Amino acid sequence: MPNIPADARWAHNGVTVAGGRGAGSATNQLWSPYGLFIDNDQTMIIADWLNDRIVQWKIGNMNGQVVAGGNGRGSQLDQLDLPTDVLIDKETNSLIINDRDNQRIVRWSCRRGTTHGEILIDNIVCGGLAMDNQRYLYTCHTWKAEVRRYRIGDHNGTLVAGGNGEGAGLNQLNFPTFVFVDQQQAVYVSDNRNHRVMKWNKGAKEGIVVAGSQGEGKALTQLSYPEGLFVDTLGTLYVADSGNHRVMRWLQGAKQATAIVGGNGPGAETNQFDSPKSLSFDRHSNLYVADSWNHRVQRFSIK
Repeated sequence: MPNIPADARWAHNGVTVAGGRGAGSATNQLWSPYGLFIDNDQTMIIADWLNDRIVQWKIGNMNGQVVAGGNGRGSQLDQLDLPTDVLIDKETNSLIINDRDNQRIVRWSCRRGTTHGEILIDNIVCGGLAMDNQRYLYTCHTWKAEVRRYRIGDHNGTLVAGGNGEGAGLNQLNFPTFVFVDQQQAVYVSDNRNHRVMKWNKGAKEGIVVAGSQGEGKALTQLSYPEGLFVDTLGTLYVADSGNHRVMRWLQGAKQATAIVGGNGPGAETNQFDSPKSLSFDRHSNLYVADSWNHRVQRFSIK
């Protein structure tokens, strides 16, 4: 995890590092990218949502490589159906994928020649994925308005956030989408339809509002359908503020945020997004954003 200075700034204009050639399924295209993971060697792993595939894209390359799915939409083990998030499990050298519309989480080996995945958890309509330093897997049960933690191989999991029906109470969530887990196993959740981000400390029965919760809006105290999120070692929160087409930074304990990139209305210019879905940082603290409806990934260099 990068150590990002609290006063860090990024270039206002992004550089397209994947896609950006319209919606399509060619190797140099994406179609509404969703989840995004940056490996230590600055390789991007992208959940290429409407192409039903996971793409590996090395920085500087014109083309990506399909590493999971890409065999048409379907439920066979060599297929995916609207995957929304992906992470790398170093221990097993594999990808773990939220295969959303197949209602399952699958593992797909990174070994050359792999042609299909294996089901880890099924009968689950889930959003984002996260893994903690003890290799527990966390996922948002979107329709159940809860987050559960799983030991790999366990199909039931343990409730760690929400689970009290849809609502706006501190013990509730409404359409949770992405999840992030810090070193203390505190769980951060994009509480999408409540337009807020919640933090649930390990073992807590209710959460703490750490961003938003002032109703939907574009003031610096507000969010609009938040999606991907990241928390650095200082406890600073970064959020893909999807409905406002910007990325927000909330310092720990702050009542309002700063827009670090975007916020210039929906559009395809280098300082604009159209419904950003997720974000990630490389080891140099450069920022990457899955700019979903512009069908591209943008990199913003740290200044």
